Amino acid sequence: MTLMYQNRRTFLFTAAAATAGELLSPTAEIFGQQAPVPSGVLIPKFSTPDPAWLKTWNAALTVLSENVRSVPGYSRPVLFEGSTYQGIWQECGPHESLVYATLHKFVPEADHTIDPLATARNTHAAFFSLQREDGQLPASVKMSENGYGQIQMVVPIAATAWELSQLLRDEEFLATAYSSCCRWDAWLRRYRDTRKTGLVEGFCTYDTGHDNSPRWKGIPNRCPDADARKCPPIPSMPRLCPDLSATVYGARVALAEMALALGKKAEAARWREDAEAIRKLIILKLYSPEDAAFFDLDAENKFVRVRSDVISRVLGEHVLKLEDRQDRKIFADLWERQLHNPQAFWGNYPLTSIAQDDLTFVRPIPRNSWGGASQALTALRTLRWMNFYGKGEALKFLMEKWCEAILRNDEFCQQLDPQTGVFTQPDPGRYSPAALVFLEFARRLGTR
Repeated sequence: MTLMYQNRRTFLFTAAAATAGELLSPTAEIFGQQAPVPSGVLIPKFSTPDPAWLKTWNAALTVLSENVRSVPGYSRPVLFEGSTYQGIWQECGPHESLVYATLHKFVPEADHTIDPLATARNTHAAFFSLQREDGQLPASVKMSENGYGQIQMVVPIAATAWELSQLLRDEEFLATAYSSCCRWDAWLRRYRDTRKTGLVEGFCTYDTGHDNSPRWKGIPNRCPDADARKCPPIPSMPRLCPDLSATVYGARVALAEMALALGKKAEAARWREDAEAIRKLIILKLYSPEDAAFFDLDAENKFVRVRSDVISRVLGEHVLKLEDRQDRKIFADLWERQLHNPQAFWGNYPLTSIAQDDLTFVRPIPRNSWGGASQALTALRTLRWMNFYGKGEALKFLMEKWCEAILRNDEFCQQLDPQTGVFTQPDPGRYSPAALVFLEFARRLGTR
């Protein structure tokens, strides 16, 4: 069967790729001159004559090729997170591999052992192949172990699988992804809606991948007994989480599109209804108008008032609909009071992981901290929502600042100080998200 149906996100995504293809040639124009490059290699038209851009571009490609490796639990090579993270995590690995797949035309032919499209397929398939009988997907697939002690979701694996299927034109992959993600949704309904609210509950810090974040102060990193079905016996737990719920919303939107592509019209209609139900609950239960922020709601029915990148994660799945007057007002408040506020999330190098004017912002900034630093993962995820909400000029500024910072220190580290743009040290670098940030941002900035 030929897959012809594209959702709104995929249409924009493939349209951008097509535009890039029109503006590139096997021997690309660089710095206003024709620069010889190896046969079959594409490079973008950089927006500046500084040769550091090409040097850093090639270094980023090298980081990614070296991070395509195998893990004991799965036989085919996947895209490692890199740096100190030896493996793949559900919150980010599938999304990173998808971005890598869209850059496949830029990978030199000499690097014939690295196929970004196959790598992206493998990175998704690793999670599907290690799914437990009850439907639980692993949170991570690492050199040391396969992790099931938390759910660790951000960008929905269903959404990235759907988008990847459009690139692969692979019905078998689509059918596998659909079946697996349906079972994962059922697992989440069974074990992560204990309060029967219709929203998704967080049991531990690692559920959202927010290492060392004040959002989860006093809460264990993992679930008891490394079992994601178990909530710690703490009076304020479990929490209703806006970002986890948004992840499920985005997954259900994707599942509806997948079902339609597979000819399952009734299932597609049900997924759309379920998606809309959880979308409305996120806004009704987890948004605070007086704070202009989305917050966790604990088991004592109290907001956990820490302004974090939960806000941008909700937007990443397009939970707010601009055609709706109420949603439009909420987005305007979020943008003006939080995300684009220089005192809050819009530092010199945006976006911060905690609002700068939040009392919980952590300084000095330690390594691997979602307590304030601007993270490469957050930067990469902006591509999933800023243009959608009409913030292209702000996105351009953000991309320029991140490229500027990486050009100064091309070790491709995890996080930077939002005021100075200095990457947190010590850090071994060679972090896949940072390499992808530079490649995708440089490509978009250089397209004229």
